[in-house]
Amino acid sequence: MNIDKTLMVQGTTSDAGKSVMVAGLCRLLANANKKVAPFKPQNMALNSAVTVDGGEIGRSQALQAQACRVPPHTDFNPVLLKPSSDTGAQVIIHGKAIDAMQAQQFHDYKKVAMDAVLESHGRLEQQYDYIIVEGAGSPAEINLRENDIANMGFAEAVDCPVILIADIDRGGVFAHLVGTLDLLSESEQNRVIGFVINRFRGDIALLESGLDWLEERTGKPVLGVLPYLTNFYLDAEDAICTQQFDDTVGQKLKVVVPVLPRISNHTDFDVLRLHPQVDLQFVSVEQSCPPADLIILPGSKNVRADLTALLQNDWAQQIAKHLRYGGKLLGICGGFQMLGNAIHDPDGIEDIAGSTGALSVFPMATTLESVKQLHNVSGTFTHPEFAGVEFEGYEIHCGSTEWLAIAEHGQERGQELLTIAGLSTPRQDGFCSADNQIIGTYVHGLFNHPEAGHALLRWAGLESTQRVDISEIREQQLDRMADTLTQHLKPEFVTALLK
Repeated sequence: MNIDKTLMVQGTTSDAGKSVMVAGLCRLLANANKKVAPFKPQNMALNSAVTVDGGEIGRSQALQAQACRVPPHTDFNPVLLKPSSDTGAQVIIHGKAIDAMQAQQFHDYKKVAMDAVLESHGRLEQQYDYIIVEGAGSPAEINLRENDIANMGFAEAVDCPVILIADIDRGGVFAHLVGTLDLLSESEQNRVIGFVINRFRGDIALLESGLDWLEERTGKPVLGVLPYLTNFYLDAEDAICTQQFDDTVGQKLKVVVPVLPRISNHTDFDVLRLHPQVDLQFVSVEQSCPPADLIILPGSKNVRADLTALLQNDWAQQIAKHLRYGGKLLGICGGFQMLGNAIHDPDGIEDIAGSTGALSVFPMATTLESVKQLHNVSGTFTHPEFAGVEFEGYEIHCGSTEWLAIAEHGQERGQELLTIAGLSTPRQDGFCSADNQIIGTYVHGLFNHPEAGHALLRWAGLESTQRVDISEIREQQLDRMADTLTQHLKPEFVTALLK
């Protein structure tokens, strides 16, 4: 079996296991001391990461970069789409936002976007021995085949082999694989080197007759059957994962995150759902807020529209009641902007131009701007509650927040929360209210830092907290996935890959 320098993994459906398999292949190669890079030509996701070269890529490519043991770079995901409505999205090319486009506009723009994709792939070819590519959605979406850059259009352009992966746990795996293959052109079918069946549980002997039929029907080998992995935790590409650490012993801090229509970077809370002392609930904005110790207002790709959704569903009153009963409130990025008096979007950066009144917790107002702030940051907490605690995180927002000269309704500015030292000029970020109940900050990822996360959970009411290191968990799970691939993929495929 001949495996070229570039190998692509495509799926029969979304969530078939493409992201995880690419991460596993990257770690398998990295463990064999191969110089490997991840690549996703086009990603559509609201979970993103800041790169070493000051750009923005999908969160899954940042995870895959960790699997490769290399820093995230914009070339790993040259085209990123961040939906701001059902038909529109911010288009990010080589890490920088270039425009907001409606679906038809981007469809027409694909030829230009392909140039960016091939440019990035060409640079990676010069730097790495292997490039493991992740497709998007399914290659058999007929309405999206014209000028495709995400799946077979890319594979044809660079002439790379393709693995097709399908999820047996959702049912219909043979129909998914055969149907997808049949809907491809002859040249596309020829570049599919085999199938991988994902998330199998049970007796493999009961599957073997189906595997034999599949190979005979298609003329393609089944390269492996991967088992369903229990207690497997890796960053979700876009969908919200609610799987939690299963431990009911001891004190549980109740944390509620409202699921905004355009919630972004909810991977901020992965460490909380994996924390044995935290009961994390993602709650639809259309539902009532359950009793909680801490409410977290998350990031948003359309902050005014998401704020309106909160207000229309009485969350302002529910948050006020939560605070009256002594609960804590944390706003991150878009959630921080919602804590002010107003959010202005005069140029229609995220949606229709205009202004929206906010929750009026802090006497501040935010104006959305076209230039996005993209920084990996570090520093220390300056508020006395957390004095001297170090943190690491990242900023990814297009808003500028200023304090108002005149406060309303007894508002107080509070005290600065963080000193950011990881930039050329140190500066302050975030605030804590005078009564110590409310925190707001632009910095994502604070809970990921063990000491910062520990301090924040103590502030929220967890008297004796364990420290959870999400980076260490990722490392363990990436190695686990690499070991799973080594054990369950055909030996001849693994040998060809590592040649």
